[in-house]
Amino acid sequence: MIAGTGRLPHELAAVLDDPLIAALDGFAPDGLAAESFRLERLVPFMDSLLDRGVERVVFAGLVRRPPLDPEAFDPRTAMLVPRIAMAMQQGDDATLREVIALFEEAGLAIAGVADLAPHLVPGAGMLAGRPGPGDDADLARAREIVAGLGHLDIGQGAVVARGLCLAVETLPGTEAMLDFVARTRPEGRGGVLWKAPKPGQDRRIDLPAVGPETVAQAAAARLAGIGWEAGGVVLIDRRATIAAAEAAGLFLAAVP
Repeated sequence: MIAGTGRLPHELAAVLDDPLIAALDGFAPDGLAAESFRLERLVPFMDSLLDRGVERVVFAGLVRRPPLDPEAFDPRTAMLVPRIAMAMQQGDDATLREVIALFEEAGLAIAGVADLAPHLVPGAGMLAGRPGPGDDADLARAREIVAGLGHLDIGQGAVVARGLCLAVETLPGTEAMLDFVARTRPEGRGGVLWKAPKPGQDRRIDLPAVGPETVAQAAAARLAGIGWEAGGVVLIDRRATIAAAEAAGLFLAAVP
């Protein structure tokens, strides 16, 4: 498992049989023993996985683009720099596709979270509460906005209230978006957060996530609930997330 920060690596480690956990230098998950590697030495790292009999890799957790040290590149990884740099100029989705391609070319299969732990990617249904008047229309509007953003490889979330877009997710992420809404929205309560993968996204990597922290931030932003694309979003710590939503009076909806 290639792990980053957040709770997802812990959720996966609990269901995998003695996983080998590695983390990009500077992004090790708290509380999990993980060996570290640097992007500047990606090819030797992949070779080491193959030497130890690793055949399949899953990516889990949050990783930001790390600073690179030109002097730290080994010769074979340095040859990949033009490919990676070109992909990075096209956006996060293109970058992740290139990362997947590099691992697959090395002989390592990429597994998705849904492949290894389908219970973390819930299907359609209401998990907490019920949408109120106007919430379904806000969900539909937010879904339309996120789909449009996804085609431009911008983000995986949006907040809509009474048909008006209050914020969209960009590079700083969902937490920054919800903090902005909490600080700038008009008085009163209402509106929804919608999360979904980008159209055409390779769902083996970088699925959006909802967890207890998301619920707390949505409550602080005085939203009515959270909706997401069924089968397309990782639900972190299901029991705690549902309990937090019920305590805050928010609905949780996985929408087909």
